[in-house]
Amino acid sequence: MTAMSMRSPALALAPNGDGFWRKSLAASLAVALHGAVAVALMLGWSTERPGVDAPRVMHTQLVVLPAPAPAPAPAPTPEPVAAALPEPVVIPVPTKPTVDPQVQAQKLEKAALARKRVEEKKLEQQQRMATEQRNRELEQQRLSQARAASEKARAPVPAPTPAFDSRQYQPLSKAAPDYPERALDKNIEGDCSVEYTVNTQGHVENPKVLDGCHPLFIRPSLAAANTFRYQPRIVDGKAVAVPAVRNTFHYRIK
Repeated sequence: MTAMSMRSPALALAPNGDGFWRKSLAASLAVALHGAVAVALMLGWSTERPGVDAPRVMHTQLVVLPAPAPAPAPAPTPEPVAAALPEPVVIPVPTKPTVDPQVQAQKLEKAALARKRVEEKKLEQQQRMATEQRNRELEQQRLSQARAASEKARAPVPAPTPAFDSRQYQPLSKAAPDYPERALDKNIEGDCSVEYTVNTQGHVENPKVLDGCHPLFIRPSLAAANTFRYQPRIVDGKAVAVPAVRNTFHYRIK
């Protein structure tokens, strides 16, 4: 009887499947390693080792200074020779005589009294001089008043100037005013008083109409007043102006 050995297909493919996975894993690791190196190179990784700083060394040196030279000893100063002093001369001091306190007090009192009398005499002399000066001033004042009174008595007394009445001061020439036509048409009558100043030449100055004058009579009254002529008024030989001279114009229709 022929023996037949039959192999299973799974068993036949088992050795080939393990080799495939191994190769795949190795390829994956190689690809990952190359990718990591490429990334490191892109980020600036270098294969050179960083340099190490050399240690710092401090060097010291011992310096020996020479000893200072000793200072020279000062020269000895000669001692002064004491000069021979003359023997002191004794001067006798006069002794003051003792003064009695009562006698000294009396002298002081007399001196005070004498000073007081001198001051009183001086004050009396000043008062006497002031009184004499006042009397002289009063006497001069009386003399001046008496002299003024005598001069006033000898001066001629001017005669009193008689009172001047401007109402009696009449013009030498005067013209009647023109009767206004409007007043004639309306049969208006009335009076108009004008006040003015007569200057030293006898002319009328600054005429003005007083209250109570009808408006139609103002202009002809002022025009007529300006034509008046007066005899200049003489006072103490000089012509003077006469203020507040008045004249009344009567307007009547006949």
